[in-house]
Amino acid sequence: MAPTYKVAIIQLYPKPLQPETNFHKATEFITQAASEGAQLAVLPEYHLTNWLPQDPKFVTLCEQWKVYLEGYQALAKKLSICIVPGTIVEVHKEEKEEKNKLINVAYFIGPEGSILGRYEKKNLWHPERDHLTSSQHDPHPVFDTPVGRVGMLICWDLAFPEAFRELISQGAKMIIIPTFWTLADCTEYGLKKNPLAEKLFLETTVTARAYENTCAVVFVNAGGPPDGKTKPGTYAGLSRVALPFVGALGDETKDSVEEGMSVVEIDMEIIDEAEKNYKVREDMARDDWHYTYRHDEFSKAGKL
Repeated sequence: MAPTYKVAIIQLYPKPLQPETNFHKATEFITQAASEGAQLAVLPEYHLTNWLPQDPKFVTLCEQWKVYLEGYQALAKKLSICIVPGTIVEVHKEEKEEKNKLINVAYFIGPEGSILGRYEKKNLWHPERDHLTSSQHDPHPVFDTPVGRVGMLICWDLAFPEAFRELISQGAKMIIIPTFWTLADCTEYGLKKNPLAEKLFLETTVTARAYENTCAVVFVNAGGPPDGKTKPGTYAGLSRVALPFVGALGDETKDSVEEGMSVVEIDMEIIDEAEKNYKVREDMARDDWHYTYRHDEFSKAGKL
């Protein structure tokens, strides 16, 4: 019988350039999630600092990344819970470069505090490219965890079906996506056509990825402040778990733009039954599979 996992999707509002405050708030949410029986807690992208790369303090604050990573490791061990602490921007000093190298990283921390997985953002959103370094041609990694075989993507990676195919070709059944996606991430033309164009993008694409890859998609976006005191039309929220057959789960967050948390039960039997129905992985494993991005080493190893 396929297992069921309880996952906390924490739609945190990242107070700008206040990592210590945001860390303590995240700790409170994760502690509550553990008390409700969650086996995994997931935070949004840029949850420690918000996204303000032009501010001189941004890089200085990001230099403290190890402190917060180790803090989440200690918390995971204390609460016996898995944590994906959104993303943490790491600062690496390059000897031959004039400026620091910034990498946007998602970690999967196990319930004993050990790091079970690490993923560097590959597909950078256009404004990020002046500040961050992409993982470029590095393979998309998949990890064995207490909640099964997991892959991680970050924000704009959602737009690339190829990333999902690479993960499920390695046997991933749950794909976790920390995100910082706003309703303003659209051109003036697009917003005139539909002021909620990005909401439509997220609601449709997250569900489509779950269907077309017979997997669970854990999508955790930043939310606005719980008192609503922010620029209207900025934060998108909409954090959810999407599954084939049933669509979006997450009563407290899937229809909300504000900070909050949903604890969702993911029945992995749904994933197995969806594969029996759609046979996506089965087709990809065939010797006569007709797309050039077929991942032979994984299909031959029987990991699909």
